[in-house]
Amino acid sequence: MNPNDDQPINPANYLDQIAPKSLKGINFLKQRPIVIGGLALFLIFVIAIVGMISISLSGSTKPLERLALELISTKDITSKAKDKIKSTKLLAINSSLDINLTNIIRDITPLLTNEKIDIKKINSKAVAAENTEILARLEDARLNVKYDVTYAGEMATLLKDIIILMNQINKTTHNKDLKNVFEESITNIEPIKNQLADFNTISS
Repeated sequence: MNPNDDQPINPANYLDQIAPKSLKGINFLKQRPIVIGGLALFLIFVIAIVGMISISLSGSTKPLERLALELISTKDITSKAKDKIKSTKLLAINSSLDINLTNIIRDITPLLTNEKIDIKKINSKAVAAENTEILARLEDARLNVKYDVTYAGEMATLLKDIIILMNQINKTTHNKDLKNVFEESITNIEPIKNQLADFNTISS
């Protein structure tokens, strides 16, 4: 028989034993609104950040802004390719493309300014980010002695994208000056795109 069984229960001790459980329950109830409020603030913060990112992305992908970046980044690639192209024929095609891109950028710059787009503010970081993958593929092709054919294929694709974008904008804009630039630009670079595509087909 356990001698402790005969000892009377001290009411004070009993209250001490049950007090922590009660207090835990009370503390949780008191803290619950704080926890819920904290979670609500966190969700609001996340939603706000997502909204800001969405606004930023939508603003940076406006057709005219996208076109401006594509023109500048494509011009950057043509300039860097001059010392790497081996084929005389491809050098001539690239030279013609470089001149045409220079002229298009010159002609479209004041028209974009009227649309509150400053093409001169497209910095080197944006161009580098746009061209990272293409330049990596071209460098790999150069190391494998396949630069010319790879370059022709990449540039044909870039010009195709530019022409598609110009046609899309041309269908929605009411700016006659922009329409004229687009129509003249497409007329000039479409044959170059075809020459690049043909070079890629013949050489591959």
